[in-house]
Amino acid sequence: MNSTRSVTILIPAYNPDNKLTELVKNIVNEGFQKILIVNDGSKQECQDIFDSLKDIKECTVIEHEVNQGKGQALKTAFSYFLDHSVDSLGLVTVDADGQHAVEDMKKVAKRLCERPDSLVLGVRDFSADDIPFRSRFGNILTKGVARFACGINISDTQTGLRGIPTHFIKKLIHVGGQRYEFEMNMLIECKTNNINIEEVSIQTIYIEENESSHFNPIIDSIKIYSVFLKFAVSSGLSFGLDVLLFALFVMILNGVFIDTYIIFATIFARVLSALFNFTVNRKVVFKSTAPNAIMKYFTLAIGQMLASALLVYLTFQFIGYGEVGIKIIVDFMLFLASFVIQREWVFKKKVELGEVQ
Repeated sequence: MNSTRSVTILIPAYNPDNKLTELVKNIVNEGFQKILIVNDGSKQECQDIFDSLKDIKECTVIEHEVNQGKGQALKTAFSYFLDHSVDSLGLVTVDADGQHAVEDMKKVAKRLCERPDSLVLGVRDFSADDIPFRSRFGNILTKGVARFACGINISDTQTGLRGIPTHFIKKLIHVGGQRYEFEMNMLIECKTNNINIEEVSIQTIYIEENESSHFNPIIDSIKIYSVFLKFAVSSGLSFGLDVLLFALFVMILNGVFIDTYIIFATIFARVLSALFNFTVNRKVVFKSTAPNAIMKYFTLAIGQMLASALLVYLTFQFIGYGEVGIKIIVDFMLFLASFVIQREWVFKKKVELGEVQ
């Protein structure tokens, strides 16, 4: 299958310069016949650029009256694509600033044709000395967070050059995110739906130290990392509730169960905090509809509860004081293990390819 004919190029654009016109002409010259461009509420001075692009027969320009963010621009184009090109293999998303080479677009399109069930990422090499610091640091940080929080091991989490198959686009329409956080949510959605991620090495191009980028290092980083903060907040609230309940039950049961009040206090506190944690994780964090999630969760909770009770009890018997402090340390270590188990087993959603939600 000819990759240039079977794949549509998608370019979200906000206040572009003439590099966009040059980029589109180069894309057309390489044989791509369908190009979607989203004018995401650009300033009036840019209108001549978009008007000239409308005269190119391979181009379709979609316009937002006001800026809505890259994530929404992508989803607007996704909706148009599904309405007009549902038989197409998929899309290759490209940044408008000229920092993606056309030959790399063809590489991503070719891999998408070869792996039509996968998300294809054009990944850059951040080890070179001429990489801007904010790009290098942002990628290192985001890679680490993605690996720990979601178990996703990706070389370049921030790349805008992506090959997206049509069946996955149908799911992404409903994924949250208006700005750059949507691209991170896309990667998480791959994990959730068991969609493989393919990587293709591309050139690392930064024009004018990446000054044309509209990425706000503070605002957009907060939004990107908020995806992972939901995990931490849910666990933190449950952990705090568990500790408070444990302290309460220790005071209540200390005179009732002379030698075993720590074990009973741990059990009662864990049952109540686990109910709270399961509800938040299922509805807010993982958004899982797996019918057996509750059974898996409480199997894990019982195992973690017993491990916590045993470790706190044995440690207290050894040092003789500080029940609450011991519990905080023990449960923090168990939390790290529980986090991975919940992500990989309890709330892991298995979805058949092609299923639309």
